Amino acid sequence: MMNDLKAFNPHSDPVELTLTGSKSETNRLLVLQALWPQIKLENLAQCDDAFVMTGALNKSQGTIDVGHAGTAMRFLTAYFACLPGTSVILTGSQRMKERPIGILVDALCNLGAKIKYIGRQGYPPISIQGQSIKGGVIQMSGSVSSQYLTALMLVASKFEQGLTIDINDTLTSLPYLKMTARMLQKLGVQVGLNDDKIVVSRARTTTGPADLGAQNWQIESDWSGASYWYSMVALEPKCRVILRNFKEQSLQGDRVIATLFEQLGVQTVFDDHQQSIMLSGTDTQLPASIEWDLIDTPDLAQTIAVCCFGLGIGCHLTGLHTLKIKETDRLTALSDELTKLGGSVKVSHNSLSLSPRRTAIISDALIETYNDHRMAMAFAPLVARTSLRIANPEVVSKSYPNFWNDMIRCGLEWSQRN
Repeated sequence: MMNDLKAFNPHSDPVELTLTGSKSETNRLLVLQALWPQIKLENLAQCDDAFVMTGALNKSQGTIDVGHAGTAMRFLTAYFACLPGTSVILTGSQRMKERPIGILVDALCNLGAKIKYIGRQGYPPISIQGQSIKGGVIQMSGSVSSQYLTALMLVASKFEQGLTIDINDTLTSLPYLKMTARMLQKLGVQVGLNDDKIVVSRARTTTGPADLGAQNWQIESDWSGASYWYSMVALEPKCRVILRNFKEQSLQGDRVIATLFEQLGVQTVFDDHQQSIMLSGTDTQLPASIEWDLIDTPDLAQTIAVCCFGLGIGCHLTGLHTLKIKETDRLTALSDELTKLGGSVKVSHNSLSLSPRRTAIISDALIETYNDHRMAMAFAPLVARTSLRIANPEVVSKSYPNFWNDMIRCGLEWSQRN
């Protein structure tokens, strides 16, 4: 299937959109709810990754296929490893079988877990026999993926001895670890988090979840999903959107998009009463180029790089080493697709450099999405500057199923074909 994006004609009045709940918050809270059933959740993410997590948590035997859901693979590995009586095989798509999980598996096995690789060492699929884990002290890399650490933090509140993780290198995506810590703290779990150590204490009955009673959690909408609207407004300042269920004081690291895009001509007005944000264009003088370190928020890289290309400015983005093990090698994918459009891009193992654009954008190029939802949504706002085609547009269901409908509501002119 393919979407032909022909033009974008924004409405004169702001368009109100309600994005799905945050995938990051949802998947963490689903695991915590499985551990502490008194948690009640509202505004769950309505997307493939959340559906995969929900279905898997209702099983304790047999084969579980998570498809492309990397978060589910990591979180479920820790969850099932620490659930006595569990006997499962975790597998996924071909790309999932190429995404490493050895760091997490090694850490769990050092704590007493029973996990075996079915095929290639260090990669899914894996066989898990759930055990009662006492906890203790381990060492781990923090530079490959924060999800390995988060997976352990989520289950550690059940460990008799708690868990201390000594970090032996630089932490990546720190805001996601802070999100996890704050959720645990709300449940009465003591958490210490700094650059070289994470300490999670067991939830005692005098201070922990067992004494807190029912807790209602309202999940905020997804700031990663909001990022595509920041790009849309930057590329077409006449577009104004109101996004519901967003908070100025957010748990999500990608909330930084509101600050970053001030330099790219987008103003954010927070309405605390309505819990909404309004995005509108400004007369800001654009820089010739920007240099941003995205080690804390690498999921914003595609949005930012494509938006800078559309604006004609350069960018040098660093802290991107985790992008090579995502749904696709996002650095290579970005380079290939921006080059199709006339961009000049250089990538290293952890950075992307885009030269200021000197010529018109090549129109009607076919953008491959590589089974990666963020590739489709990051490139879509370029319709404000040129016509283009998006291959396999259905991949957006992984995190933002209503994306194309929202684009149409805001002024997208398009056609769809097989």
